[in-house]
Amino acid sequence: MANLPGIRGLAGHWWVVLLRGLAAIAFGLAAFAWPGLTIALLVLIWGAYALVDGVFSLIAGIRAKYGALIVLGVLGIAAGILTFFWPGITAITLLWIIAFWAIFSGVMQISAAIRLRREIQGEWILILSGICTVVLGALLLLYPGAGAVSVAWLIGSFAIAWGVLLLILAFKLKGWNGRLTAQPA
Repeated sequence: MANLPGIRGLAGHWWVVLLRGLAAIAFGLAAFAWPGLTIALLVLIWGAYALVDGVFSLIAGIRAKYGALIVLGVLGIAAGILTFFWPGITAITLLWIIAFWAIFSGVMQISAAIRLRREIQGEWILILSGICTVVLGALLLLYPGAGAVSVAWLIGSFAIAWGVLLLILAFKLKGWNGRLTAQPA
Protein backbone atom coordinates (compact mmCIF):
# COMPACT_ATOMS: atom_id res chain seq x y z
CA MET A 1 0.00 0.00 0.00
CA ALA A 2 1.48 3.36 -1.03
CA ASN A 3 1.57 6.30 1.34
CA LEU A 4 -0.50 8.71 -0.69
CA PRO A 5 -1.63 11.80 1.24
CA GLY A 6 -5.25 11.08 0.27
CA ILE A 7 -5.10 7.54 1.64
CA ARG A 8 -3.34 8.73 4.78
CA GLY A 9 -5.99 11.44 5.22
CA LEU A 10 -8.90 9.05 4.68
CA ALA A 11 -7.37 6.46 7.00
CA GLY A 12 -6.80 9.14 9.64
CA HIS A 13 -10.46 10.11 9.45
CA TRP A 14 -11.95 6.62 9.17
CA TRP A 15 -14.59 7.61 11.73
CA VAL A 16 -16.21 9.98 9.21
CA VAL A 17 -16.78 7.03 6.86
CA LEU A 18 -18.14 5.10 9.86
CA LEU A 19 -20.62 7.92 10.61
CA ARG A 20 -21.73 7.95 6.96
CA GLY A 21 -22.36 4.21 7.16
CA LEU A 22 -24.31 4.51 10.41
CA ALA A 23 -26.40 7.36 8.98
CA ALA A 24 -27.18 5.26 5.87
CA ILE A 25 -28.23 2.26 7.99
CA ALA A 26 -30.40 4.46 10.25
CA PHE A 27 -32.08 5.96 7.20
CA GLY A 28 -32.67 2.50 5.71
CA LEU A 29 -34.19 1.16 8.92
CA ALA A 30 -36.47 4.20 9.16
CA ALA A 31 -37.68 3.54 5.61
CA PHE A 32 -38.61 -0.04 6.60
CA ALA A 33 -40.14 0.92 9.94
CA TRP A 34 -42.58 3.44 8.42
CA PRO A 35 -43.32 2.27 4.85
CA GLY A 36 -46.68 4.03 4.82
CA LEU A 37 -45.11 7.46 5.07
CA THR A 38 -46.57 10.09 2.85
CA ILE A 39 -44.34 11.14 -0.02
CA ALA A 40 -43.86 14.53 1.66
CA LEU A 41 -42.35 12.87 4.73
CA LEU A 42 -40.18 10.62 2.56
CA VAL A 43 -38.97 13.76 0.79
CA LEU A 44 -37.98 15.34 4.12
CA ILE A 45 -36.29 12.18 5.41
CA TRP A 46 -34.35 11.81 2.18
CA GLY A 47 -33.45 15.51 2.28
CA ALA A 48 -32.10 15.12 5.82
CA TYR A 49 -30.13 12.04 4.83
CA ALA A 50 -28.67 13.73 1.73
CA LEU A 51 -27.71 16.76 3.83
CA VAL A 52 -26.05 14.70 6.59
CA ASP A 53 -24.28 12.42 4.12
CA GLY A 54 -23.16 15.48 2.13
CA VAL A 55 -21.72 17.15 5.24
CA PHE A 56 -19.80 13.99 6.20
CA SER A 57 -18.55 13.54 2.62
CA LEU A 58 -17.45 17.17 2.50
CA ILE A 59 -15.61 16.86 5.84
CA ALA A 60 -13.86 13.67 4.69
CA GLY A 61 -12.98 15.22 1.32
CA ILE A 62 -11.58 18.42 2.82
CA ARG A 63 -9.59 16.62 5.51
CA ALA A 64 -8.24 14.07 3.04
CA LYS A 65 -7.80 16.68 0.29
CA TYR A 66 -9.80 14.42 -2.03
CA GLY A 67 -11.71 16.32 -4.70
CA ALA A 68 -14.25 13.64 -5.62
CA LEU A 69 -15.51 13.46 -2.03
CA ILE A 70 -15.69 17.26 -1.86
CA VAL A 71 -17.84 17.34 -5.03
CA LEU A 72 -20.01 14.50 -3.71
CA GLY A 73 -20.41 16.35 -0.41
CA VAL A 74 -21.40 19.62 -2.05
CA LEU A 75 -23.91 17.82 -4.28
CA GLY A 76 -25.41 16.01 -1.28
CA ILE A 77 -25.72 19.24 0.70
CA ALA A 78 -27.29 21.01 -2.28
CA ALA A 79 -29.76 18.15 -2.85
CA GLY A 80 -30.72 18.19 0.84
CA ILE A 81 -31.21 21.95 0.97
CA LEU A 82 -33.23 22.01 -2.27
CA THR A 83 -35.45 19.27 -0.87
CA PHE A 84 -36.22 21.37 2.22
CA PHE A 85 -36.96 24.50 0.19
CA TRP A 86 -39.34 22.67 -2.18
CA PRO A 87 -40.90 19.81 -0.16
CA GLY A 88 -44.03 19.81 -2.30
CA ILE A 89 -42.30 18.43 -5.39
CA THR A 90 -44.07 15.54 -7.02
CA ALA A 91 -43.13 11.91 -6.40
CA ILE A 92 -41.82 11.48 -9.93
CA THR A 93 -39.56 14.52 -9.59
CA LEU A 94 -38.20 13.18 -6.32
CA LEU A 95 -37.58 9.82 -7.95
CA TRP A 96 -35.70 11.47 -10.80
CA ILE A 97 -33.61 13.54 -8.39
CA ILE A 98 -32.76 10.48 -6.30
CA ALA A 99 -32.14 8.36 -9.41
CA PHE A 100 -29.76 10.81 -11.07
CA TRP A 101 -28.03 11.54 -7.74
CA ALA A 102 -27.57 7.79 -7.19
CA ILE A 103 -26.19 7.18 -10.69
CA PHE A 104 -23.77 10.12 -10.51
CA SER A 105 -22.72 9.20 -6.97
CA GLY A 106 -22.17 5.56 -7.94
CA VAL A 107 -20.11 6.45 -11.00
CA MET A 108 -17.96 8.75 -8.83
CA GLN A 109 -17.39 5.91 -6.32
CA ILE A 110 -16.47 3.42 -9.05
CA SER A 111 -14.15 5.98 -10.65
CA ALA A 112 -12.41 6.63 -7.34
CA ALA A 113 -11.97 2.90 -6.73
CA ILE A 114 -10.48 2.36 -10.20
CA ARG A 115 -8.15 5.31 -9.69
CA LEU A 116 -6.99 3.95 -6.33
CA ARG A 117 -6.87 0.23 -7.22
CA ARG A 118 -3.07 0.16 -7.46
CA GLU A 119 -2.69 2.08 -4.22
CA ILE A 120 -5.05 0.24 -1.88
CA GLN A 121 -6.27 -3.27 -1.24
CA GLY A 122 -9.96 -4.01 -0.95
CA GLU A 123 -11.07 -1.43 -3.51
CA TRP A 124 -13.82 -3.90 -4.38
CA ILE A 125 -15.77 -2.52 -1.40
CA LEU A 126 -15.89 0.94 -2.97
CA ILE A 127 -16.65 -0.57 -6.41
CA LEU A 128 -19.48 -2.68 -4.95
CA SER A 129 -20.86 0.37 -3.15
CA GLY A 130 -20.79 2.31 -6.43
CA ILE A 131 -22.48 -0.52 -8.34
CA CYS A 132 -25.24 -0.71 -5.69
CA THR A 133 -25.76 3.03 -6.03
CA VAL A 134 -25.93 2.94 -9.85
CA VAL A 135 -28.34 -0.02 -9.74
CA LEU A 136 -30.62 1.90 -7.36
CA GLY A 137 -30.67 4.87 -9.73
CA ALA A 138 -31.35 2.69 -12.77
CA LEU A 139 -34.20 0.85 -11.02
CA LEU A 140 -35.80 4.14 -10.00
CA LEU A 141 -35.63 5.39 -13.60
CA LEU A 142 -36.99 2.13 -15.00
CA TYR A 143 -39.91 1.83 -12.55
CA PRO A 144 -40.98 5.38 -11.56
CA GLY A 145 -44.62 4.37 -11.09
CA ALA A 146 -43.90 2.00 -8.21
CA GLY A 147 -45.89 2.65 -5.07
CA ALA A 148 -44.52 4.70 -2.18
CA VAL A 149 -44.09 1.59 -0.04
CA SER A 150 -42.05 -0.16 -2.74
CA VAL A 151 -39.92 2.92 -3.24
CA ALA A 152 -39.39 3.27 0.53
CA TRP A 153 -38.31 -0.38 0.78
CA LEU A 154 -36.06 -0.13 -2.28
CA ILE A 155 -34.37 2.98 -0.94
CA GLY A 156 -34.21 1.45 2.55
CA SER A 157 -32.57 -1.72 1.19
CA PHE A 158 -30.03 0.32 -0.73
CA ALA A 159 -29.25 2.53 2.26
CA ILE A 160 -28.69 -0.45 4.56
CA ALA A 161 -26.49 -2.27 2.02
CA TRP A 162 -24.50 0.89 1.31
CA GLY A 163 -24.20 1.62 5.03
CA VAL A 164 -22.84 -1.87 5.72
CA LEU A 165 -20.29 -1.46 2.91
CA LEU A 166 -19.25 1.91 4.35
CA LEU A 167 -18.84 0.32 7.80
CA ILE A 168 -16.58 -2.37 6.30
CA LEU A 169 -14.57 0.33 4.55
CA ALA A 170 -14.34 2.41 7.74
CA PHE A 171 -12.87 -0.46 9.72
CA LYS A 172 -10.49 -1.27 6.88
CA LEU A 173 -9.40 2.40 6.92
CA LYS A 174 -8.99 2.21 10.70
CA GLY A 175 -6.61 -0.73 10.25
CA TRP A 176 -4.68 1.14 7.57
CA ASN A 177 -4.50 4.15 9.87
CA GLY A 178 -2.73 2.06 12.49
CA ARG A 179 -0.20 0.80 9.95
CA LEU A 180 0.29 4.23 8.33
CA THR A 181 0.68 5.98 11.68
CA ALA A 182 3.52 3.62 12.52
CA GLN A 183 5.28 4.55 9.24
CA PRO A 184 6.97 7.93 8.66
CA ALA A 185 5.14 10.27 6.24
